[in-house]
Amino acid sequence: MKIKLAYLLPNFFTSLSAFFGVMSVIASSQGKFEKAFIYVVLSLIADGLDGRVARLTNTTSKFGLEFDSLADIVAFGVAPAMMLFFAIGEGYGKFGALVSGVFVVFGAIRLARFNVTTMENDPRYFIGLPIPTAAVVLSSWIMLKVEYDVNLDILILIGALFLAFLMVSNFRYPSFKKIDVNKNVAIKTLVILIIIASFIYLYPVKSIALLLTLYTLYGVVRAIRSYLKLFKG
Repeated sequence: MKIKLAYLLPNFFTSLSAFFGVMSVIASSQGKFEKAFIYVVLSLIADGLDGRVARLTNTTSKFGLEFDSLADIVAFGVAPAMMLFFAIGEGYGKFGALVSGVFVVFGAIRLARFNVTTMENDPRYFIGLPIPTAAVVLSSWIMLKVEYDVNLDILILIGALFLAFLMVSNFRYPSFKKIDVNKNVAIKTLVILIIIASFIYLYPVKSIALLLTLYTLYGVVRAIRSYLKLFKG
């Protein structure tokens, strides 16, 4: 049976994502947390490319969907959880191990739920915090602790549990998959994107941590506002 090259491309990027995830785990076990963080970000880039390549080449498949989920649990579940454990959790015994384990398990639940409900949900939104976002947020928090050598251990451990909860929550997050930008705001949007990219270039860890933390909190604030409107109504 012949397999077209186009079908291999998206799975190649998925493989890269899983590979970078394993490299991140190895780096964390060696105490090289900056490398571990970079590998998680590289996994994020590869993960973003596989889906886009599959859609552009019209090569989406059930195999690709399942493979992507397995790669995601390694790259965005196990990798950041091990970074958390080796950087912080190891010093907190069973509690540190528990938090790392919960992050992985809830991430797996998030992926499984996404797979069985993806055709039912509005493509403009994610239900629950996406696991790649949770992974980069958590690893960026750890990097801030390492970079500034400040004791944020308990806050980060609690934050990891909070991220785990958000992944399995029903909070809605914008997916940015379908954005209609009219001509009047196109230039403004471009300028904002250039400014954001500039800050990421100058202050990569701090900018990524800030932007994705704000995105994470957006879903919480949006949910609270919706609940308050219901009570008032």
